[in-house]
Amino acid sequence: MFARIAIFTSIAVSATVLAVATPATAVPTDAALALRWAPVHYQDTDSSDYDADYLSTVNFDSDWDAKNNWERQDDNLSWLSGAVYYSVVETGTHWHLVYAFYHPRDWEDFPDPFSQFTHENDMEGVLLTVRKDGSEYGVLESMVTVAHSDFYSYTPPGSPYTDGRENIDGTIIMQNYGGFSRPTTFQEAKGHGIYRWGGGDLGDGVVYFPSGGAGEVPSSGNDRSVAYRLVPVFASGGLWANRNNALTFASWGTFRGDNGKDNAANAPWGWDDGNDGSDLQRGLLATDPAKLVSIYFGNEGTFALTYVRNGYV
Repeated sequence: MFARIAIFTSIAVSATVLAVATPATAVPTDAALALRWAPVHYQDTDSSDYDADYLSTVNFDSDWDAKNNWERQDDNLSWLSGAVYYSVVETGTHWHLVYAFYHPRDWEDFPDPFSQFTHENDMEGVLLTVRKDGSEYGVLESMVTVAHSDFYSYTPPGSPYTDGRENIDGTIIMQNYGGFSRPTTFQEAKGHGIYRWGGGDLGDGVVYFPSGGAGEVPSSGNDRSVAYRLVPVFASGGLWANRNNALTFASWGTFRGDNGKDNAANAPWGWDDGNDGSDLQRGLLATDPAKLVSIYFGNEGTFALTYVRNGYV
């Protein structure tokens, strides 16, 4: 009898210990974080050459030679399956996620497709800042977009952030997809500057949705449901691994290109706002986003500037 009581007592104590020792929410992988926060992307297209506005990758043609991408862009539409690059860097308080959108051409259809207003390769993007609030994927607090040589600042509904050195340019429209409320983004046709999605009529355009699997090629320039896959910037043999590849880059963070203006497109570590201050150097949106966000916005609350990990450094 006493032995049975002892056994039951031991089981009860063990169960109590196990309940107390149950770990907090598991830390998500970068891939899971990127998929959770990946935006619904509204891509404007131009009817004179729809597929020149389709998303793809730098090596869409199975090589890393960036000087043949303009010519090969329309060789095979199956190459232009939806894809978006991502990176995650982390501080003690936040995850900073970059999404980079690539097109083989920044183009015009008049008066000269090879003018100094066009160039081979085009990559513009988005920085999302997500607070680690104890939930699995955190809470979105801000978005900064890249549109040519300017950055634009946005906040989601409920964010405490206020204007900093830069004024907040608007409120992010959130959209439910895949079980989560996501930010929405808009990208111009031809020049491909990125802004928040304003909620108006897209007109000609493709709506891209994040996928945990393969990307899709749009059926036309008016396809309203196309999957895009997520491609890690830091993948083995990927974009960052080719940062010193002379076939891909003409200089640090600048793609090689010889159609229109030479060597005119930049990777995330080459993005720059032309007038946000000399203390915010080229590339910081990707390489030191905590510094950029701390200056662009105010009222961030507890906000760490030291990185737990940063693959760009």
